[in-house]
Amino acid sequence: MTPADRSTTRRRLLTAAAALSGTALLGGTATAHAAGTHGAAWPTAFPLPYGFQPEGIAIGTRPFAYFGSLANGDVHRASLATGRGSVVVRGLGAGHPTVGLKIDPQGRLFLAGGASGEIRVADARTGETEQVYATGGAFVNDVILTPGAAWFTDSFAARLHKLVLGRDGAPRAVETVPLGGDWVQGDDFTANGIERTPDGSALLVVNAFADGGRLMRVDPGTGAARTVDLGTARLPNGDGLLLLGRTLYAVQQAQNAVDVFRLNAAGTRGTAVARITDPRFRIPTTAAAWGDRLYLPNARFDVEPTPGTEYDVVAVDRV
Repeated sequence: MTPADRSTTRRRLLTAAAALSGTALLGGTATAHAAGTHGAAWPTAFPLPYGFQPEGIAIGTRPFAYFGSLANGDVHRASLATGRGSVVVRGLGAGHPTVGLKIDPQGRLFLAGGASGEIRVADARTGETEQVYATGGAFVNDVILTPGAAWFTDSFAARLHKLVLGRDGAPRAVETVPLGGDWVQGDDFTANGIERTPDGSALLVVNAFADGGRLMRVDPGTGAARTVDLGTARLPNGDGLLLLGRTLYAVQQAQNAVDVFRLNAAGTRGTAVARITDPRFRIPTTAAAWGDRLYLPNARFDVEPTPGTEYDVVAVDRV
């Protein structure tokens, strides 16, 4: 499939399924749960409901993974120890997908609403959708939590959506931060995954369009973007990002791979150190970590989704 075909296919499937600079403000280095905290018998793959259409994954402070549905916005929670799970948040129906998602220590789920242009906040314990914000965005794709805000990418516009959080972590209001500097906006999917720099001073955003696919470092106060020096590496199919210490995992969904980089503290430079592949990958989109494993949902963007389409999650070893 050509890059144009792949982009068109992904857009069709998704649509159909559908300042703060400074370590003190963005928070410090992201950390993983201690390696070896799962048993050897924990499954390395488990199914999701038929027809679920997963895209995003989030793991909080307990060994449970949360997955969003492109079909109707449902959130499914699964035990990493057994693979068994159930829907804990009912979506708002067709046209209101859940793409990227994150969970905070209070059990709040921050949900990117894709082509609906929505940001939603739900309670994972009660299943209640507590807030729905209409951003006017064309495609709200992915999200990262910082101490003062939840930041969302917009794939079809040169901007980020900033959901301001109170001191208690409760959501307040949405602001828009235009992207400038080195940012180049394409005609199709451009911004995708989002993370923080290792020192917490800025944001990292995948730009799948610029120069064959670049990682951008964004000043959250001004929106100014600068290209991260990754040498000759490119992210043409870059999707979800996961930062563990100074190690950045970038899921390259259509390549069925996860590219691994070692970043400097400021996130201005990185060195490619590994590529993770697995025969079980069927277009993984995002990754989350528990112990010494990465967990990735297979989105299967290469097939037409039906109510009977099988979806699953696979676990691989961290680098």
